[in-house]
Amino acid sequence: MTTQIQLAAVRTARRQLSRFASRNNNSRWRSSPLLCHHAADVTNSICRSSSANRQWSTTQYQVSFMSTEAAKSEDSIGEEMDFQAETRQLLDIVTNSLYTDKEVFLRELVSNASDALEKLRHIQATGTITGSSDQESIPLEIRITTDEAANTLTITDTGIGMTKEEMVSNLGTIARSGSKAFVHEMNLKAQGADPSDVDPFGEGIIGRFGVGFYSGFMVSDKVDVRSKSAGKVSDNETQFTESNDGPVVWESTGTGKYSISALPEDIRQDRGTSVVLHLKPELSQYSNESTIETILKKYSNFVGFPIYLNGNRVNTIDAIWLHDPKTVEEEKHSAFYKYVSHMHDEPLSTIHFRMDAPLDIKALFYIPSFHQEKYGMGRMEPGVSLYSRKILIEAKSPDILPDWCRFVKGVVDSEDLPLSISREKPQDTALVGKMRKALTRKLISHLSKMMKKEPEKYKDEFYKEYNFFLKEGICQDFESQQQLSKLLYFETSKGMAGELVSLDEYVSRCPPEQNDIYYLFAPSRELALQSPYMETFLKSKREVIFIYSAIDDFVMGNLKQFEGRNLLSADRSELGLNDDSADEDDKDSSDDSGAAKGLTSSEATDFCAWFQTTLASKVSKCKTTNRLSSSPAVITDNESGALRRMMRMVETSEGGTSSNSMPLPKQTVEINPKHEIIIGIHRLKEKDPMLAEVLAEQVVDNCLVAAGLLDDGRTMLPRLNDLMLCIVKNNVSEDSDEEDFKKE
Repeated sequence: MTTQIQLAAVRTARRQLSRFASRNNNSRWRSSPLLCHHAADVTNSICRSSSANRQWSTTQYQVSFMSTEAAKSEDSIGEEMDFQAETRQLLDIVTNSLYTDKEVFLRELVSNASDALEKLRHIQATGTITGSSDQESIPLEIRITTDEAANTLTITDTGIGMTKEEMVSNLGTIARSGSKAFVHEMNLKAQGADPSDVDPFGEGIIGRFGVGFYSGFMVSDKVDVRSKSAGKVSDNETQFTESNDGPVVWESTGTGKYSISALPEDIRQDRGTSVVLHLKPELSQYSNESTIETILKKYSNFVGFPIYLNGNRVNTIDAIWLHDPKTVEEEKHSAFYKYVSHMHDEPLSTIHFRMDAPLDIKALFYIPSFHQEKYGMGRMEPGVSLYSRKILIEAKSPDILPDWCRFVKGVVDSEDLPLSISREKPQDTALVGKMRKALTRKLISHLSKMMKKEPEKYKDEFYKEYNFFLKEGICQDFESQQQLSKLLYFETSKGMAGELVSLDEYVSRCPPEQNDIYYLFAPSRELALQSPYMETFLKSKREVIFIYSAIDDFVMGNLKQFEGRNLLSADRSELGLNDDSADEDDKDSSDDSGAAKGLTSSEATDFCAWFQTTLASKVSKCKTTNRLSSSPAVITDNESGALRRMMRMVETSEGGTSSNSMPLPKQTVEINPKHEIIIGIHRLKEKDPMLAEVLAEQVVDNCLVAAGLLDDGRTMLPRLNDLMLCIVKNNVSEDSDEEDFKKE
């Protein structure tokens, strides 16, 4: 009979393997250890169900983890291959390749202990346990003991415990989650009960995959599990009967076999389970109390049951993100903020919320009063950690919020988020992306409310400290560009120095005919107001946004539009401004003063042709403009001076020099035909061509300076010296002629 059952198990496993491999359509799956494990698990479960009534020997015995062997069937059709799950190889995968960090073993074992306590708490709360003992007087807690002399670490809980059969079922089968099975069983029983009498079970259960226990073998040569069961389910499956069985011990070195025996009487084991890790010699640091305390506070500080390390309580901070946001006091927020941020200031703002789409999320964010990317401190790491059921999954996760939100500190907890088997990373990247978008929208919405309800706090405290991060977000997070642009503030030409205006406020002050938003980059407000590019805006009475840093220039270039209006730099040649009225005013004033009216149309055309030919290495095009009044010329449609300087700075930091930097391209020059300098150069180009050429070069360099494009002003010094020498000689010559005339 046993042989027939085993053959049936083999055939079932083989069919499972074939279906799985055909679905994946990939040959590598056919020899995958995970497939071997899956088929072996099916075989093991069938064999186990056939021998459920087998009597266990009271003496020590050994059981193979999952060794399954199949022989070829004589009546099979086609070729059949032998299938075998190598237990040791599978254990090697689980214990040595599944986890990134060895210290995670403690998180897994503490989570198992918490699940055992949660199971017993549920049974006690629902009143399904029977017996006359004083079990309820034993506190539900986890106790951890380190022994550096013996190089051991012991994790003890006072939870539900295990019987021999449960040890075989839960510890003897890799990837079988006893916690998950228990939740499923209890939920099935609760379906027919009165909802008011049923404990909301499952929310506190952590385990899901059934591999966390084996992480102990990453750091141990041997693992002992001592357990005394609190009871067992009765035959009619309606009551949980207290157990009078003695404690048992499960022992294994992780080599494919384990042993179960009665626990010696000289070793005490009360209700619950104790996991004793005999640590590897090279990993003796895990028997050190301070090391264990650090790991506990990192991963398991919010477990719902008390954790004691060598008699001292470790987890003293409450998981306040799970509470109703309206009930959490400011003192608790202050203490929790200092814990998650490792800072000593008070938070500038708190964002505590829950959401159920795209999945159930409980989040708590803090905005510190200052950021740490100052004074050469370097780039900050992400500040938000991912939890699941109060257990740390990923510290400082880069997937929860965009990179520009790295100044935010806090936690996100989701019970529904699919996790990898090692529980170190979220598994569903698409779902994580949706969660990320939802959390980002929530953060931006909070900042928008602060901007409207607390404008002074937003401007003076938040924006002053964090405007750089918002601008970085506009350049990186294209989905949030328009929302982030509403959070920006700038100085404008019509405001006072230091007075900030949002883009919404700028648009509200625009005349109806204005369809664009104008901005001008300059090192300071004073230089912006004196810029030749401002002349046309002053004449047309249009407001211009002033930007003073390279990141602002980069933001405007990336944003391009705001509320359907184009963002135009003041150095554009086509600005769409109507200067007819201003030109009439200039014409009237020039007529009244009797000043020269400037070059005629033909003279201006001739001058532009000469200018472009003479300075062919610097000028690509020369044309006249009516945008200028007090300046002789400007260059338009040029590259950003701020970005050019930033690129040169990056190149220099990487070992480059200005000599091998990208040369300045040819420029488009727009001249003012009414300006005296232009008129004078036009007359000199026939009388003194050399002097006219030198003056024309100086005009172009002056334009480059105004645009912020001149890489090194020292290149102008020889020319300036020549011009000054020319002026001095002319004046001296005129004085000499006067003196000679008087003598005559």
